[in-house]
Amino acid sequence: MTTPHRLVRFGALAALASTLLLGTPAVAATHATAAPAAVRTVNLESTGSVCYSELPSQAHDTLTLIDQGGPFPYSRDGIVFTNREGALPQQSRSYYHEYTVITPGAPTRGTRRIIAGQGDHEDYYTADHYQTFDKVDFGC
Repeated sequence: MTTPHRLVRFGALAALASTLLLGTPAVAATHATAAPAAVRTVNLESTGSVCYSELPSQAHDTLTLIDQGGPFPYSRDGIVFTNREGALPQQSRSYYHEYTVITPGAPTRGTRRIIAGQGDHEDYYTADHYQTFDKVDFGC
C-alpha cells in the first residue's frame, strides 16, 4: 500500500482553501502547522506499534479510504483529533484527524479508530477508543 505524504495532502487543501477564500495562494501556509521539533513529546507508556499486516481488514479499508480522500462511512470521519489524552506526539491542534474503523455487528461507530497525522506514514490505531495507541508500521 502506498500512503501519500499527509503533510502534502493537508497542506495542499489549506493552500486551495486560501486561494478560493482569499483569492491569493498561501505558499507559507502549507508548513505553518508543524510544531517545533523540540516541543514534540510522546507518552511511551500508551503508544506502541503494530504491523500493518496485523491490523483488522477493516483498518486496511479505512487506511485506503484516507489515502483516496474518501468517501467515508460516517459524517464524523476526518474531524480533528485534539490529542487531549496526550498519548501521541504533541502537535498543532489540527495536525491529527480521526477516522472510524468499522466494527462488524456494532450498532454504533464502535471503539476502533485510525488517527492520521500529517507526516508520511504517520497513522495510529486504537481499538479501545483512545485508551491506547499503536503506530502503524507499514514495513512489516
